[in-house]
Amino acid sequence: MRGLMQMQDDFADALFSTTAPVPACIKGATIRRADRRFAVYRNNVAVSLIEALAGRFPVVKRLVGDEFFSAMAKAYVLREPPFSPLLIHYGETFPAFIAEFEPARPLPYLSDVARLEYARGRAYHAADAEPLSAQAFANLPEEKIGATRVTLHPSVGILASAYPVLSIWEANQADTVVPVEQWQSEAALVARPFLEVQTVRLGAGIDSFLLALQSGAGIADAAETASAAAPGLSVADGLATLIGQNLAVALSQR
Repeated sequence: MRGLMQMQDDFADALFSTTAPVPACIKGATIRRADRRFAVYRNNVAVSLIEALAGRFPVVKRLVGDEFFSAMAKAYVLREPPFSPLLIHYGETFPAFIAEFEPARPLPYLSDVARLEYARGRAYHAADAEPLSAQAFANLPEEKIGATRVTLHPSVGILASAYPVLSIWEANQADTVVPVEQWQSEAALVARPFLEVQTVRLGAGIDSFLLALQSGAGIADAAETASAAAPGLSVADGLATLIGQNLAVALSQR
């Protein structure tokens, strides 16, 4: 068994390294032919993973161009190969990789755009769940609202950026790019409470409110956390987004 495991390890190591020798298990009429066969396979694997990343991060690709994206994606593939045959989650660390990728430094917002695109892909594949109606909140006794904890829909992702990340993403949805007029920080909500993934711009402090709920805080504590980020924000403001965007799937008391 160890021999098989060692062979698999050697194959995987060589597959994602341009300097590792061809595994001994690769046979051909000659050593040179074996080298060529493995090189073709290695290239096909890399190309397939680069194409998978391009499909998951189309706006990132559009912002930097095909050649730059391919080079960046190839560097990522070689450093962080997939650990599962299922590619649904592959690319989760790509935004962090972009943030450290030196040639991408002139575009400091690029990693946040990648975070937004990954959140949309994650939302698309998230489990289905039935959102609560507004009536579920209306039925809460007033004295219990503050202590109520909210379970958010499995698809919910909240992203806060120092850059107009949602505006950049929106500007790149049409055939002709529309310039971003206001260059300012933005927070975005990504969710799929029903059939389609929704991407919504969040008001000041609402991202903090939702993130606090997502981490297990009660409604009152979440509102307090949010008001520290956006003075004047009320519980009603947070609930308006929570209910209006159909983000809650369960309520519980401490």
